[in-house]
Amino acid sequence: MATIASIAVIPGDGIGQEVVPPAMACVDAALARHEHSVRWTPLEWGSDLYRRTGSMMPSDAIEKMAHHDAIFLGAVGAPDIPDTETLWGLLIPIRREFEQYVNLRPVRALTGVTSPVAGGDQLDVVIVRENNEGEYSEIGGRAYRGRSQDMAMQVDVFTRKGIEKVASFAAEYARNRRGRMTSATKSNGIIHSMPFWDEVVAEAALRHDIEVESILIDALVAKLVSHPSHFDVIVASNLFGDILSDLAGAVAGSIGVAPSANLNPERRYPSLFEPVHGSAPDIAGKGVANPIGQIWTGALMLEHLGQHAAAADLISAFEAVIANGVRTRDLGGTSSTQDVRDAVLAQLAH
Repeated sequence: MATIASIAVIPGDGIGQEVVPPAMACVDAALARHEHSVRWTPLEWGSDLYRRTGSMMPSDAIEKMAHHDAIFLGAVGAPDIPDTETLWGLLIPIRREFEQYVNLRPVRALTGVTSPVAGGDQLDVVIVRENNEGEYSEIGGRAYRGRSQDMAMQVDVFTRKGIEKVASFAAEYARNRRGRMTSATKSNGIIHSMPFWDEVVAEAALRHDIEVESILIDALVAKLVSHPSHFDVIVASNLFGDILSDLAGAVAGSIGVAPSANLNPERRYPSLFEPVHGSAPDIAGKGVANPIGQIWTGALMLEHLGQHAAAADLISAFEAVIANGVRTRDLGGTSSTQDVRDAVLAQLAH
């Protein structure tokens, strides 16, 4: 059996520690069908480390991860630690140091999962979120704390290079799907950055010979609910893409099944793969977390590594499991995390 990649594994916090091991087992089983394997390197970083040391990951973390082909992350976040510490102490530095400027979030309806909205069973969309700049910048600050003038200032950062890269990626992705690209904007209210976004996205679409439909974000979220099948590929800024992907996951029936990939498309650095759902502390430790989001994330990782047949096998396996009624409670079922794992492995063994 040939080892095709080295994977750094960060289970992280909450249900991340519960869904990562099942997903690893399923990835291994899908690869074994094709006489391939990966080498997993566990990294026990996250909130537990923060409580002991004051850091979410060690000072040489980037150097340690740089030698791997990919990073497999469960979740970060804990109720007793500010999100500014957990997110900015681990996930965001990885995304930026490794220039993972595309956050790829496919969302589609799965057989057996009931959508809460009419037409949700027709949803099949890929959200391409700009991942390194936009609204999630470090520029800004607080002043006059504790006084009547107390204030906060946050500066959005949009660069031509950043917008061009993510828009070009989205355009090519749309060309290989159904050929429809939508751009999320708010150029009627955000006077500088959003008209600039529209301009650069339109230029990128023209260069890639694809039409782009620009829709104001408030109208777009309404249409995503009222006409889910309208959308193919949506390109969006960091904040808009983050919100849209959670909304799309809910339209599909649960964000518990939603995967994502933080990509460095040029492959100069490792890419990071994580589910959308987060650490979900309210259900952590109960054995009821849905592992499908992490398993589907594993399939995205296999695709990135060039293991397309294994990825397709893994997707077919969890689709069959859900269609056959093995579902966790977020999908209206009673199955445990382990039940879903065992069912997917059984499918892969066929």
